Amino acid sequence: MQLAFILYKYFPFGGLQRDFMRIALECQRRGHAIRVYAMIWEGEVPDGFEVLIAPVKALFNHTRNERFTAWVDADLARRPVDRVIGFNKMPGLDVYYAADPCFEDKAQTLRNPIYRRWGRYKHFAEYERAVFDPQAKTEILMISEVQQPLFVKHYATPAERFHLLPPGIAADRRAPANAAAIRAEFREEFELRPDELLLVQIGSGFKTKGVDRSLKALAALPRELKQRTRLLVIGQDDPKPFKLQTKALGVSSMVEFLKGRSDIPRFLLGADLLIHPAYNENTGTVLLEALVAGLPVLVSDVCGYAHYIEDAACGCVVPSPFEQATLDQLLAQTLADDEQRARWRRNALAYAEAADLYSMPQKAADVILAEGK
Repeated sequence: MQLAFILYKYFPFGGLQRDFMRIALECQRRGHAIRVYAMIWEGEVPDGFEVLIAPVKALFNHTRNERFTAWVDADLARRPVDRVIGFNKMPGLDVYYAADPCFEDKAQTLRNPIYRRWGRYKHFAEYERAVFDPQAKTEILMISEVQQPLFVKHYATPAERFHLLPPGIAADRRAPANAAAIRAEFREEFELRPDELLLVQIGSGFKTKGVDRSLKALAALPRELKQRTRLLVIGQDDPKPFKLQTKALGVSSMVEFLKGRSDIPRFLLGADLLIHPAYNENTGTVLLEALVAGLPVLVSDVCGYAHYIEDAACGCVVPSPFEQATLDQLLAQTLADDEQRARWRRNALAYAEAADLYSMPQKAADVILAEGK
């Protein structure tokens, strides 16, 4: 079959983008042709992919999205395909990969009522309804159990259109046989002393991921711990406001910001703790990437995958409503207790061995290729 995949932006380090790539490659591996529509593409194009970049621009995102949709529709009318798979909500999809939370729920619970009069709200509400309306035909690939009831609440979407997928952690994230050697080499490269503790926070969108919370918790550490703790923040975002925060908190020397990169497994093996106190997170793939690498995790409970950290007993989950003092206390306790972190590491590796955390691309391809048969 000829398959069309649609996403607004592709870059190699985004969670949604990596999921798209692995699903598309799985469909290609099964013998199907891949066409991709995007507004921005950063990175290499896999062999055999036809990637089309829409020449659309606009002052507002919602206007740009509408122009992009019209451009894609026009091309699909000229060159029809067998399936249209979207990774952002929009009209005309056969299959939607639900990487984003329910927009309507956030609009009603987190926004001022005046917001719903704006053009931006009307656009995103209309595009979400095009996917989840009871009369729509779109099959929905769900990656977060907590979001499905919200979509049903607002749209009365029939249950049979939802397909809950297992996580899809890449095999290269699992701790290899020579994990100890990789860790030693990494820590030597970053000049980490044997008693020094390394925190990592990984993910694009520093504000949403709660980098400000991590910096406050770092600043609140007891003096002895603070003297031997470092934090690496890795992701695609502007670090300037957070660098200003490090100066205001007096922790500039303890923190380094790095751009998104492809060697994340080394950081997961070389670090002592992943910190991820996000404000909201549909899933949080990096939580499971840390788990399968044997890296303990400190995470806020709003993340869709936070329950895996509890299930595996490999870290701490900060409860809602979020309290900065709770995060501060848990970070200090975790860093001070080497034996606890060692237990969490063993628990994580055992869980990674037994649980299905890897088959998402295969299950997603099953739904895509069965749709409409």
